[in-house]
Amino acid sequence: MDKIRIRVEVNGKPLSAEIEPHVTLLEFIRVHLGLTGTKEGCGRGDCGACTVLVDGEPVLSCIKMAFQVDGCSITTIEGIGENERLDILQRCFVDHGAIQCGFCTPAMILVAKALLRRQPNPSRDMIRRAISGVLCRCTGYRKIVDAIETAAGEQGGGR
Repeated sequence: MDKIRIRVEVNGKPLSAEIEPHVTLLEFIRVHLGLTGTKEGCGRGDCGACTVLVDGEPVLSCIKMAFQVDGCSITTIEGIGENERLDILQRCFVDHGAIQCGFCTPAMILVAKALLRRQPNPSRDMIRRAISGVLCRCTGYRKIVDAIETAAGEQGGGR
């Protein structure tokens, strides 16, 4: 099978890769790049666990082909914050106990990042709508909404 060359920016670093046409963005991120923070849940675009940001917008990486992001900027959870210096959303998720098992956390944080970029002062209802595409089986969502609301306030968008 002929390979396709793609050029992307991943977490701020430009890269070029040759991939087979059937490779999903999720497989490219996890297998080809070794960035395992992006999770595979359902593999059908239903659970949202695989969400990453493509040009700043949330995308379900399990149903997006890698060649479709040629020329784009991709942000995974590894691209925001570091162990020594967490992103404000990461810190707020920890502080509020919104991480539980952690499986949905990378996607929740990335969706919240996109929301706060578009709307620095979201209502709780706006937060709920934004995260509605990412399923969480542990927290009941309240702690997640609280964490995002706190992060918005600390960023200067607070009520």
